Amino acid sequence: MGLFRGDAASIAFIRNLLLAFFPAVILGLAFGDQIDAMLENARVVAWALIVGGVAILIVERLAKTRDVGGVSNLSMSQSVKVGLVQCLAMIPGVSRSGATILGAMSFGVDRKTAAEFSFFLALPTLTGATALQLYKHGHQMQPGDAGLIGIGFVVSFIVAIVVVKAFMAIVTRHGFAPFAWYRIAAGIAALAWLGF
Repeated sequence: MGLFRGDAASIAFIRNLLLAFFPAVILGLAFGDQIDAMLENARVVAWALIVGGVAILIVERLAKTRDVGGVSNLSMSQSVKVGLVQCLAMIPGVSRSGATILGAMSFGVDRKTAAEFSFFLALPTLTGATALQLYKHGHQMQPGDAGLIGIGFVVSFIVAIVVVKAFMAIVTRHGFAPFAWYRIAAGIAALAWLGF
């Protein structure tokens, strides 16, 4: 609503989301087929889990963050950089939210604002990815598939609202280290199961 009133903070908020969203649009359109090919490689996922876990531990320890006061106060440069880091999530096994949160923290953004920016950025990013997949593969849909997609969307939205609040409470209190160790353990287990 603030956007329609010409509120400066609302305009900056939308600007920052769009700046962070466009790198994924460009790379997704340019390399969509190569990205799809990686989805079938379980070893890529396992290694991404391990490398991502180690990256989380490093950023948690070394990042120098400061309270920026919310998403609308991010600089244009920080927004573009977070958008570029989000593109790492095109590699299967890389968490989109993890990449954007840790990327923002490595650029000096406080943990709370980084997490909020990541979750708001999910809306255009995941909507765009869904639209692209429907455009590319919509002809393969069967009768009733649209209803199932709609149910999945509603359930995911409700679960996300509940989970985001719990996630924010855990991250604020304990940081990302528990999630990092979980990723490392899951990646090692996957590689062992795959026979390295």
